[in-house]
Amino acid sequence: MTGSTHQRLARIVVKIGTGILTGGARTLDHARMADVARQIVEVRQSGVEVLLVSSGAIAAGRAHLALDGSRRDIPAKQMLAAIGQHRLMNVWDRIFADLGVTVAQTLLTKGDLRSRPGYLNTRNTLLGLVEVGVLPIINENDVVASDEIRVDGDNSLFGDNDNLAAMVANLADAQLLLNLTNTGGLYTADPRTDPDARLVPEVLRITRSIEALAGGAGTDQGTGGMRTKIESARLATASGVDVVIAPGMEPDVLVR
Repeated sequence: MTGSTHQRLARIVVKIGTGILTGGARTLDHARMADVARQIVEVRQSGVEVLLVSSGAIAAGRAHLALDGSRRDIPAKQMLAAIGQHRLMNVWDRIFADLGVTVAQTLLTKGDLRSRPGYLNTRNTLLGLVEVGVLPIINENDVVASDEIRVDGDNSLFGDNDNLAAMVANLADAQLLLNLTNTGGLYTADPRTDPDARLVPEVLRITRSIEALAGGAGTDQGTGGMRTKIESARLATASGVDVVIAPGMEPDVLVR
């Protein structure tokens, strides 16, 4: 985001997927996380409030147990999330503490927001943290939310962290949802397999043809593919939130 962009924004939600946090490996990439943290601090210093939605608990749990990834069933991933969530937060806490920023963990399910009191309590807590300069780091509670790691339409769950990020942007009155991915945006075909794939620079309306471009592939360490990012964009833009899907591996993607 350029300086002029910063001036137009008061509050943003940044969503970071497992692929960015691991760099494609099977463990958290602390150096990459530190670089993302540095950029978030720069954005905050420009006067923009930030809420962070961070995946990575399953990857952190798998790395701690040194598992090879052969088990991909839902109970195994929930177990890994239970082991990895506090380890993920410990890394974030240490990195941001070195930058002078206090962080706060927030684990949510859709059920937390379905009632008006739950919605308001969550909103008040998140905005209260932001008001006193604390960075909320939000994740879905994978241990109870099996839909986060297998999208199957359960109405009590978000379905994935992409949709969670859209919900957070909505309740926090953010102007922008910045979704950092390892592909860098929506393409006319899968850029991993098609050399002729072209980046779609702007989507004004999410149509069936746009949904068809999104496909459905995610990763075994995380959960979301481009399909869930388009679903997230639909949810966010319906609430008046602008959405940018950006390449999280590019240098200074948050601050340029």
